[in-house]
Amino acid sequence: MSTRGKPFKVCRKCKTLVDKKAEVCPVCGSKDFSEEWEGVVVVIDPAKSSISKELELTKPGRYAIKVV
Repeated sequence: MSTRGKPFKVCRKCKTLVDKKAEVCPVCGSKDFSEEWEGVVVVIDPAKSSISKELELTKPGRYAIKVV
């Protein structure tokens, strides 16, 4: 799987998409990242989103659907 063209890396702990230059996840504080991920979901209002409930996402943001 090529990471070329992907402007983000993903936190392995909370699946938040962050800038490739980030050293710490702004959501959970983890330093464990992957550049191999698939799919994106954007959550605006987690309380009203059935997708966020299914994926157990509690904060607004951009998330990867699958982390490799």
